[in-house]
Amino acid sequence: MPKNEKIITREQACRIVSQLKKEGRKIVFTNGCFDILHVGHLELLENARKLGDILIVGLNSDDSVQRLKGTQRPINTQLDRARVLAALAVVDYVIIFDEDTPLELIQALQPDFLVKGGDYSPDTIVGSAFVKSYGGQVVVFPLVHGKSTSELIKTIFQL
Repeated sequence: MPKNEKIITREQACRIVSQLKKEGRKIVFTNGCFDILHVGHLELLENARKLGDILIVGLNSDDSVQRLKGTQRPINTQLDRARVLAALAVVDYVIIFDEDTPLELIQALQPDFLVKGGDYSPDTIVGSAFVKSYGGQVVVFPLVHGKSTSELIKTIFQL
């Protein structure tokens, strides 16, 4: 598999974010499984990117997805999902994390903006209180109606 400069480790991300913050750049963070990328994901990522200078996507590892969504998931491997995300112009960096939530990653990066889709409310977003504690903002963008990975999978199995 070719090396992708946009797929980085947590340690690399911390160094990059530290430097970018010194330059006054605004860091936007979102996370998810991104198992089968669809237009709902794309709109979330596009909207998130508009909030700041750098968009970092935390990507649940395969083990994390299985714990959260069951043994039949993910459909695509973590490296495949990371490569697809990294190929998007709006995504600056992708970090694969193995925990069930991105809290440790959020605490390490301290983004200026924490973004999730409309299936969350600000008070249910992991890391929300932490981000707000240092003056960061939590932003929820509306879902794109009828677009979800789970619904896509159901449709595929009905064919």
